[in-house]
Amino acid sequence: MRVLLANPRGFCAGVAMAVEVVDRLTNVLDEPIYVYHDIVHNRHVVNRFEAKGVVFTEVIDTIPEGSVLVFSAHGVSPEVRQQAKMRRLRAVDATCPLVTKVHGEAIRYAKAGLDILLIGHADHQEVIGTRGEAPGEIRVIESEADAEAIEVDDPKKVVYLTQTTLSTDDAGRIITILKRRFPEIKAPPGEDICYATTNRQGVVAEFSSRVDRVLVIGSSNSSNSVRLAEIAENRGTRAMRIDDVREIDADFLEGAERVLVTAGASAPEDLVQQVITHLRTNYNANIEVIDAPGEAMEFALPASMRSVLSAEGHKVPREGISIDADRVTRDWMEREDISFTPITAEGNCL
Repeated sequence: MRVLLANPRGFCAGVAMAVEVVDRLTNVLDEPIYVYHDIVHNRHVVNRFEAKGVVFTEVIDTIPEGSVLVFSAHGVSPEVRQQAKMRRLRAVDATCPLVTKVHGEAIRYAKAGLDILLIGHADHQEVIGTRGEAPGEIRVIESEADAEAIEVDDPKKVVYLTQTTLSTDDAGRIITILKRRFPEIKAPPGEDICYATTNRQGVVAEFSSRVDRVLVIGSSNSSNSVRLAEIAENRGTRAMRIDDVREIDADFLEGAERVLVTAGASAPEDLVQQVITHLRTNYNANIEVIDAPGEAMEFALPASMRSVLSAEGHKVPREGISIDADRVTRDWMEREDISFTPITAEGNCL
């Protein structure tokens, strides 16, 4: 078996930042840490933190007054922030900065009197938070049918925004419809779909036609992981999303000579390594690493975390958090004495 290992894959800088926030708080503070919603959409990450005593909740009123509360990477609505304030919670905002950007756009366009069409999944935590910034002005577009049916008060005063983890294919089709129906619709000043989503989808789009199967590592509630499997399927290649190595289906891999392995933006690298080890052990797999340009994105730890820790007498470094999947891959394979062949990707990463 030939295994093509996607690069980039797994943790993005926003997820890495959010996970680092909870790690540092639990390592430094001698008190329970509460997190509103899953910190990121990955079962293994959540389970690891629960084992360290972190409490995940969807109800602010259940948190003892004065406790430390972390807002997840997906962002929250102003209503949730106000509830936390009313309970005098010490809030730490681990929202991905790219989600915060979309929140800012929603606020700005709502103040300008525009109808806001938010392309995304209505039940996703990110969309719930963004919609909460301007509930009277934002309407969610989930499908091409929604885009065809939506009506606005003034076709000259409408703008679209997007959930950061959407399929670029799906979003593109919806945007095409909106532009046809509302020729003067405004676009956000920069791409809302995040760099990590775009990069991971680009690798799958480029390489899925070269393989017999695609394995996507990521949890079922991870929007970007689900989209990766869909992109492969839409290009005619059988794909399976798995939480971890235990879910690998031998029947799914039967007869496969070439397999692409990738991971959603909230899947830890150790899960990827376990899958690669399994394929080498059980299928005598040769590893080929896709040699795409690295992701040069770095996010600072939130100021709210520094404030909480400083109040307790702890110093917090100001360094940023970034992920270098290429370096992680090479370090791990050299350490395990795994030989691999680099493959050049045509696409460019941000």
